[in-house]
Amino acid sequence: MQNFKVKPIGKISVNEDGMFIKLEQEYIPALQALNGFSHLNVLWWLSDFDNEEMRNILIAEQPYKKAPAIMGIFATRSPFRPNPIALTAVQIITIDYEDGVIQIGYIDANDNSPVLDIKPYTPSLDRVETPDVPEWCCHWPKSLEESGNFDWENEFNS
Repeated sequence: MQNFKVKPIGKISVNEDGMFIKLEQEYIPALQALNGFSHLNVLWWLSDFDNEEMRNILIAEQPYKKAPAIMGIFATRSPFRPNPIALTAVQIITIDYEDGVIQIGYIDANDNSPVLDIKPYTPSLDRVETPDVPEWCCHWPKSLEESGNFDWENEFNS
């Protein structure tokens, strides 16, 4: 098996002022020409769930109320994964190009979660006009914007 070396480019910061991606100093130049994009795809490390036990969980017992009784972990957005890598599309609020700080609308990451990479969200590569989803989740919001007002807590089993 091949191992890969991954170095965080920054971290998530969650505080009373909002949610932010704070880049390491050496990566600030990589923000050039990001202006004009409204959203980013953020690859981040599920560091709070990175241990051998959680990496070996391959099935979940009905994590969502209307889901099948048993689901493979790849059919969920569970933080328990063989490689605890997360992908989240986020809205850009502001970019501080001098300090390397991007204020974002929301991310499902915890404070201090390592950020592995960011990529501009481009509809030509990232958007699927008519995606198919299983019946058990077809009532979920159809966009990131709609998700903000959706009662997600009512979707999960405790």
